[in-house]
Amino acid sequence: MSPARPRRPAAHVPGRARSGEQAQARHTDTRRTFPPLPPRARPATAFALTWWGNAWVDALEDTALDPARLARGRAYADRGHVDAITVTPGRVVAYVHGSRPRPYRAELVLRTLPDEAWDRFVQSAAARPDHMASLLDKDVPHALAATCGLLPAVDDLTPDCTCPDRVQPCKHAAALCHQTARLIDEDPFVLFLLRGRGEQELLAALTRRHAAHTAQEQSEGAEAAGPELDSVPARDVFARAADRRPPPPPEFPPPARPERPPSYPQAQGAPDPLSLDLLATEAAARAHALLTTGADPIAGFTPWQDAVRLAAAHPGAGLTAATRTLYASLARGTGRTPGDLARAVAAWRQGGADGLGVLEEEWDPPAGPFDRARPALLAAGHPEFRPRRNHLSAVSLQLRLGRDGRWYGYESDPGREDWWPRGEPSPDPVVALDSLLGRV
Repeated sequence: MSPARPRRPAAHVPGRARSGEQAQARHTDTRRTFPPLPPRARPATAFALTWWGNAWVDALEDTALDPARLARGRAYADRGHVDAITVTPGRVVAYVHGSRPRPYRAELVLRTLPDEAWDRFVQSAAARPDHMASLLDKDVPHALAATCGLLPAVDDLTPDCTCPDRVQPCKHAAALCHQTARLIDEDPFVLFLLRGRGEQELLAALTRRHAAHTAQEQSEGAEAAGPELDSVPARDVFARAADRRPPPPPEFPPPARPERPPSYPQAQGAPDPLSLDLLATEAAARAHALLTTGADPIAGFTPWQDAVRLAAAHPGAGLTAATRTLYASLARGTGRTPGDLARAVAAWRQGGADGLGVLEEEWDPPAGPFDRARPALLAAGHPEFRPRRNHLSAVSLQLRLGRDGRWYGYESDPGREDWWPRGEPSPDPVVALDSLLGRV
């Protein structure tokens, strides 16, 4: 019996909000369901933003017999014709609205990886802290993906659809493939699930293997350190006369860098292990700075600045459970919302405490660099910017002059005052705007 016809997404009516956008994605470790993605604001741009997202699209295009079907499928995805997407090991499924009233059921079948391939992946990732940090930050290093053949090859991906078109991929399967590329762009753990491993299972395996590597390195480090320094028993010192007491042993030299914190286990009712790791690493870094320099590097920060700094240092983008918990806790403790914190984190990553100040403070700059910025932008071929205090705005682009003398780029959807930090700051407004536009 065929499933009941889902409601057509409201995205086909201009200006109407899609009801599924407010729904939360339903996830288990081996089954993830995502609400319908909204239409793309800029259909002419590249569909995938990351190299692994492009590799996913390339795998389908390499199997295509008709480029025209791929183009129509991409247009379907651009306009939001794909309903909720369900991802399980080896399979991604969704209903796609075509020319008929009843939607078609499209699916993509992907070969899962064997246990030996996952063992190589976990071993390679756990052996390198930079690879571990990249995975937690939703990034996939090229070298790590190559260890297990993570990206699909031509014979790995099989499209299917209930439409009468017998040429595969049809436009409905192509639309599903392009929307799946958007999910993989934001969270590569979707690709890991398609290849056979859920996020929690994979993170647990990485944590165990990383703990084993850490223990082995500590053991090897202790052996390489050689014999312990000479010491004097306390009872011998105090048993002698005051004038005959030997000098105390020399102080231990400070370590070259903060040591790694221990690995915290996952236990029911216990604090999140990744949050504990973050706090322990942070405490070790501050203690090391205080020991070696005599100054606390964050002593002058307000509680809000410190909360933003902590969130910005966490290698995540708000998609993992650990990062969501951290953002919610820090926002609650400072009387802000997680959305406020996310915007502040973007400003901190753009320019540190100065970048956060640019986000939260408007001021009246003196004559000079601010007045020379507009003619410089016009001379470089950019549109005319409207000045307001330390802001220069033009449709969806904005430059803000900070008190440090640098220009900071901001971007918003046209017609909205929802500005987010983008690009690298620069003393030159033209360079800052080029960075915002991705030209440098």
